[in-house]
Amino acid sequence: MIIHKNITIYGIVQGVGFRFSARDAARTFAVRGFVRNLPDGSVYLEAEGPESNISQFIEWCWHGPSNSNVNNVEVADGELKHFNGFDIRF
Repeated sequence: MIIHKNITIYGIVQGVGFRFSARDAARTFAVRGFVRNLPDGSVYLEAEGPESNISQFIEWCWHGPSNSNVNNVEVADGELKHFNGFDIRF
């Protein structure tokens, strides 16, 4: 079953390659969606995929790339948007 999650990541997550690493992780876990920086310094992602893949991706979000320092990850259910890939949005 394909699910959709809206994910917001807080901490030191901008300027450390988080978006590019998230794209790579999403590809590894066969997750589709997008990632973008938010004005408040957090990172926002929308992710779709099989529930087990999304769970692994969310677990990755708690760690992120080596230069990041994640303080919190908020996850909410969302409606499927049927993304074709995983993009970085600016």
